[in-house]
Amino acid sequence: MKIISAEFVTSAASPTQYPRQRLPEVAFAGRSNVGKSSLINTLVHRKNLVKTSATPGKTRTLNFFVVNGRFSFVDFPGYGYARVPREMQASWRPMVEAYMKHQDMLRAVVHIVDFRHTPSELDWQLRAWLLNKQVSVLTVATKTDKVKRNQRAAHEREIRRGLALPDDEPLLLFSSHNHEGRLRLWQRLMPWLAPVRDA
Repeated sequence: MKIISAEFVTSAASPTQYPRQRLPEVAFAGRSNVGKSSLINTLVHRKNLVKTSATPGKTRTLNFFVVNGRFSFVDFPGYGYARVPREMQASWRPMVEAYMKHQDMLRAVVHIVDFRHTPSELDWQLRAWLLNKQVSVLTVATKTDKVKRNQRAAHEREIRRGLALPDDEPLLLFSSHNHEGRLRLWQRLMPWLAPVRDA
């Protein structure tokens, strides 16, 4: 994928604030501090398109980006960080539910987990919830450069077990540090990002 342009469009907390363009969308979801912002930046070859923060849980809105003027990436707020007030944590699901109810251009959600750690209960719940909503889910494990090669198979088994990921479902390994998995991730995303054709 050749990136010609990648632009921030808007932040939104409710449907009235969503952008009005009719472009296919892929959303990105994961726990706070899982490397979600870095993954999106690496995908589009931009250092600071999505702002990274030293304070996990800081992003508390849906952030919309348009790439090449052809499709949209939606950055969900990180979830599950203890320092975020309970009322902010509780707002995550209604915000995302409202988005999925009103945005018929959503094609898939990239569910991001940390390759170094066993998935949390919240990770498992998010996957189960998305599948229950009949949303296409692609699981990506980040920070693979921090795991030794001889330990990777064990980490992959643990993630698959923790998420109840079927053996025939892909688990993509990704590193924003060395760009491992970037091309493979684009290959998986492209069928969902085909242009919308009017009836």
